[in-house]
Amino acid sequence: MSNPNPPNTTGEYNFAPSMGETVLYSYGLCQIRRTALTQSHFEDARMATNIMMGRWSADGVNLWAVDLQCIPLVQGCTTYEVPSNTIVMLDAYYTINNGQQEIDRIMTPISRTEYANYPNKKQEGSPTVFWMDRLLAPTVTIWPAPNGQQAFFKYYRLRQIQDSSLRNAQNVEIPVYFLEAYALGLGYRLALSWAPERVPVLKPLADEAWDVATRQNRETANVYVSPMLNGYYR
Repeated sequence: MSNPNPPNTTGEYNFAPSMGETVLYSYGLCQIRRTALTQSHFEDARMATNIMMGRWSADGVNLWAVDLQCIPLVQGCTTYEVPSNTIVMLDAYYTINNGQQEIDRIMTPISRTEYANYPNKKQEGSPTVFWMDRLLAPTVTIWPAPNGQQAFFKYYRLRQIQDSSLRNAQNVEIPVYFLEAYALGLGYRLALSWAPERVPVLKPLADEAWDVATRQNRETANVYVSPMLNGYYR
């Protein structure tokens, strides 16, 4: 049975303020009127936004910034380049392509110390582990070295959040449920330079908004722990 008095709502989901609009709002939280803003205000806002996005990239797994990468494997080759905007690798596996179907095998991460303990780093076989060397130009090393039966190394990664710009009414790369955390976080950072008296007010509000947003920024699936995987690779 239909509702005889349906709510008078827009039916739209397009609210996506540009960075410029949010900067104006954040300065308003600092009690700085729009007519008082100068080029220096906007330059500080651009810098503060990108520094904050860097902090967010380092402060947890932002689900909207996770993607799947694929590296073609070469027999005997253990080390491969990784895009420089990769923060950390999450789940990884290699793929066997027998011409009819693709079969995936999970791999587990190891540390630099554990990899250094392997006596024969060129040993070939079915790879079971990977080590990401987190350099400015990062790499990933897998072991054992591919023996030619494996087609691809695939991994989910957390990547850097895209740069933010005030040009052309561009948006900041965040989902709608992070807009409040972004506006208040930016307002707090701008207050440090332009309205120090507002810092005690904005800091707890920014922290609260961040906590609310990050509670939604997580997967809801169950987690299962398998203590032994020895038979998996036989």
